[in-house]
Amino acid sequence: MSVRIVTDSACDVPEEIAAELGITVVPVYINIGEESYLEGVELPRHTFYQKLSNYPVYPTTAAPASGAFTEAYRRLAEEGASEIVSIHIASSLSATYNAARLGIGDAYAAVPVTLIDTQQITLGAGLLVILAAEAALAGYSGDEIRAMLQARIPRTRVFGMIDNLDALRRSGRVSWAEFGLGTLLQVKPVMLISQGKIEVAAKIRTRKRAESQMMSMVEEYGPFERMAVIHVDSLKMAEQLRIKAEHLMPKDQVPISGMITPAIGIHLGIGAAGFACISAD
Repeated sequence: MSVRIVTDSACDVPEEIAAELGITVVPVYINIGEESYLEGVELPRHTFYQKLSNYPVYPTTAAPASGAFTEAYRRLAEEGASEIVSIHIASSLSATYNAARLGIGDAYAAVPVTLIDTQQITLGAGLLVILAAEAALAGYSGDEIRAMLQARIPRTRVFGMIDNLDALRRSGRVSWAEFGLGTLLQVKPVMLISQGKIEVAAKIRTRKRAESQMMSMVEEYGPFERMAVIHVDSLKMAEQLRIKAEHLMPKDQVPISGMITPAIGIHLGIGAAGFACISAD
């Protein structure tokens, strides 16, 4: 029995890990003016972020077409997959999950597809995808993988701090009243993503204090089964966070640091950084 794993690029599974574990990644779209690009394929992330401030119209994103998932499922069936587990970012925050659901359609006759809503974004979802791929390689069935993930989804969190709220303002995803009129661009919010909901956990005035607040929240949530550092084109900040959280990293895990997909990064802004974590049982 061969179980194969499918995900979307917004789950931020690092390319080398996806290749090593045989994970199929369906890219989301980045729209820049009248042009659309396959994220990570036709438009590298670093290149996108370097040009972000120069785009005349602020970019938007779109879920993959359902046909892209159908094609992926059929190809895996032709390669010998007996089951497929398709794992995606939160359905409450993206249309990607629904596109994958619609994509099952004609492909289902060829191979059974189990659909999983991680209720997470970026590597919060990606860590679950990695666990699923490891389980598939270890011989787990699709039902066993689903049960394993369902036990971990409630224990998965993403913690992040936003350096500049201008990106949220430009993307239209923030209420000015929520942060206080006249002070929007001075606030450094600390965000918490859990079970499909994004919350502002704290509103801090300085980056140093925001970082301290976020680290306290992460410490309180440990110990961890899996942990990763995430960032929006800010390798220096990611490395600083990795060093500060080194004592929290699971000892048997190779540290993961990932650049957040533009599908999420255009809302958070360059310089945003944080952690994706699955707490220990």
